[in-house]
Amino acid sequence: MKLTYHPLGDTGIQLVFGQTISEETNQKIRIFTDLLKAEQIEGIVEWVPAYTTLSIFYRPDKVRYQALLEKLERLYENIQRGVAEAASLVYEIPTYYGGETGPDLNFVADHNGLSEEDVIRIHSSQDYLIYMMGFVPGFPYLGGMPEEIATPRLEEPRSKIAAGSVGIAGSQTGVYPLETPGGWQIIGQTPVKLYDPEREQPILLTAGHYLRFVSVSRKEYEDIAEAVRLGEYKINSKEK
Repeated sequence: MKLTYHPLGDTGIQLVFGQTISEETNQKIRIFTDLLKAEQIEGIVEWVPAYTTLSIFYRPDKVRYQALLEKLERLYENIQRGVAEAASLVYEIPTYYGGETGPDLNFVADHNGLSEEDVIRIHSSQDYLIYMMGFVPGFPYLGGMPEEIATPRLEEPRSKIAAGSVGIAGSQTGVYPLETPGGWQIIGQTPVKLYDPEREQPILLTAGHYLRFVSVSRKEYEDIAEAVRLGEYKINSKEK
């Protein structure tokens, strides 16, 4: 399959890896970004992966469009010849479900004819692929939530959602990394900071890896929150 692309203004190129959102397409993007990182092509400033595309921004005074395109096409040929799959991590996100931090858990349960315990069990038993990051710094777009707990957004969005809130909107689930307005059904909260401008790496998660919510007690939540406050908490992750 030939690489599809188009320019983004005079300092960018967008590569198109497919027309449908899928783990296979995401894997191709992951592999390509790993090759791009290893190649260290002069002039490239940054790249931004999305559901089916990879946008690459560059300095025209360092590399010309056509020369850069030729380098990218050669990298793409490596994928077509079959390179090893990119290794993926599963980040474990401790989550306290229900209570004041999960005010919509009961609604999600009632909407789907389930108990609250069922919703927690189903929601925390999946590895969710992080397709891309966006919306606000650190927000992960996740795929893989079971339809049996899908729930419509709130009819009237809240003006303030606390950072760390875990929610459901339609067939998606996600975590608010910052305090923002929002219309998702909030079922719990994590004490882990997905975005912290004071960290060496401000954004905790990376597109192409996976996330799993781990149900914790209120006491465990408070202990982790204190460790986060003191800078002593390290997120658990494992290879998938």
